[in-house]
Amino acid sequence: MQTGSATAEATAAYAARFAQYQQFYRVAQGLTVSTLGLGTYLGEMTDDADRGYVEAVRAALDGGINFLDTSLNYRHQRSERAIGAALAASGLARSHYVVCTKAGFLVPDAMPLGRLRASELVGNMHSMAPVFLDDQLQRSRRNLGLDTIDVFYLHNPETQLKFVAPDVFYEERIRAAFTCCEAMAASGRIRYYGAATWDGFRRNGMADGLSLVRLAAIARQVAGESHHFRFVQLPFNLSMTEAFGQHAEQFGEERVNIMEAARRLGISVVASATLLQSRLATGLPEKLRSLVPGDSPDAVRAIQFTRSAPGISVALVGMAQSAHVAANLGVAAVPPLAPDSFTRLFS
Repeated sequence: MQTGSATAEATAAYAARFAQYQQFYRVAQGLTVSTLGLGTYLGEMTDDADRGYVEAVRAALDGGINFLDTSLNYRHQRSERAIGAALAASGLARSHYVVCTKAGFLVPDAMPLGRLRASELVGNMHSMAPVFLDDQLQRSRRNLGLDTIDVFYLHNPETQLKFVAPDVFYEERIRAAFTCCEAMAASGRIRYYGAATWDGFRRNGMADGLSLVRLAAIARQVAGESHHFRFVQLPFNLSMTEAFGQHAEQFGEERVNIMEAARRLGISVVASATLLQSRLATGLPEKLRSLVPGDSPDAVRAIQFTRSAPGISVALVGMAQSAHVAANLGVAAVPPLAPDSFTRLFS
């Protein structure tokens, strides 16, 4: 098992190796990260798919991508294990790259048998109980071959809001989960934690949506200003722009979008579904094709849109083969859009 975690000095040194790509990197929580991250959600549960991911991760690390995203439930643990195999063979120091994983959904053959009470489970599919999170983290560390996970997300915590009242969700379940995650951080098993969502922050301001302001307030109550709730993940792409256009987070009398709220709260935002499971990889209208000059493929243009959004640190793209990595790295040589140019796309 590899010890340590990503560090500010080592991630900056990693980025410096790719001098031609310096506008490809941003700083998130002191770590220098590539604005294109490798996701591992999709794919068959086969040995061939595993080998494809191993090759893709190695190509990513060799090509300038140092941000890797997975989950225990992705391909029933096989995605984590593929990343672990790639990292073990990469020869790259542990401190140079960021690895994120998630827990929340029940996974076949990965249950804390006899330890999870029925009351700690919703819909027979989701839990945020501390005993469950602790068990899932241990399995992820083993699968990935890493002693410390850089970012440990609660996976779609908004799932719970279909079954419990908001006050129970925040004041009991989120508080208990955050207390557990702070203990994980104190023990060195994770560096940061967060919430990886699908609907939660797209529906903030609604009864079944998440409030980042309230989540951050609970983190501060649990651990003070030095809390480790420092990352959120949400879908943001050409078809799903709520995180930019929807102003539902309340700061006094002012309402701001989720990205501005995160900035004020010192939380880094990671975008998922950048290509909307390949549906944005081809056929973009001409106005959007102008995002990247030249003959770049539409997938690169879609990535450019997401990574240019003010407040986005990393745009995740599922890359299950090394050829996908090579094609998508075309965005690395293109400067992100200036904030005013990005805003004009919405006019």
